[in-house]
Amino acid sequence: MIASELTIAPTRKSPMHPALLVRDLRVSLRGRALIDGVSFAIDPGQRLALLGASGSGKSLTAAALLGQLPAAMRASGRMLINGVEVPLSTSRTRRAGITAIHQDPMSALNPLVRLGRQLEIPLRNAGLSASSARQRARELLASVGIEGAERTMQSFSGELSGGQLQRVCIALALACRSAVLVADEPTTALDVVSQAKVLDALSLYSESTKSASAHSESARSTPVGAMLFITHDLAVAAAFCHQALVLGSGRIIEAGSMESLIERPKHEYTKQLVEAAHAGFDALRREATA
Repeated sequence: MIASELTIAPTRKSPMHPALLVRDLRVSLRGRALIDGVSFAIDPGQRLALLGASGSGKSLTAAALLGQLPAAMRASGRMLINGVEVPLSTSRTRRAGITAIHQDPMSALNPLVRLGRQLEIPLRNAGLSASSARQRARELLASVGIEGAERTMQSFSGELSGGQLQRVCIALALACRSAVLVADEPTTALDVVSQAKVLDALSLYSESTKSASAHSESARSTPVGAMLFITHDLAVAAAFCHQALVLGSGRIIEAGSMESLIERPKHEYTKQLVEAAHAGFDALRREATA
């Protein structure tokens, strides 16, 4: 199977449709190809890493899938979410079935609205009563490791740290109950401890979970979500993702399991990424033993 036709192998019985299917994604600017024929599929419960150096096209791929491309750019190809085709138009409107977490959580949160209210909106839209939505919002904040959920719900985004805000954004993504989560460099600006907490919280998205309150209106299984995890940090990807695509100059240059990519990289570009990651590991070990 060639990289551009990669289909992620499920770890359980294969569903009728992948959660996310992308075929021949192309993005151009005034006739110049920026993303050139990217194809992949992710089953529910799978976490796929999209790897590459700065400028490789990772965030541009995410923007195309989310409908967030600049007006001058054009996207073509096919995208299906749970078997339903979603047009790859340039319209900057929210697309059903797909949610994003960006590197800068401040950009996703309204600084003038209390965080609890922002969490409650998608829950109310899903049909929960005001009291049940508030209770479910508390549960979601607790599930992603936020201590003092009620205090956080009363806070504004400017009152929390970057790591706390990322976890609030993950709780918001869980509240939206989308089939697909696109996490674009969500740990880049965080310290190692905050990174670990955010990854723990993100793992909830691709696991079948139960509401913490068995008697709540929202006591039901959260759908098992698929995740496209975009990062330049191979170490983070290796610890978190099942499969990986390596992107270079807007094209997939290597694909496979996370383990095979690290242990047996084939492309020279991938080998350089792996060597750089190992150099970082070695430097950390030397600092730890100094």
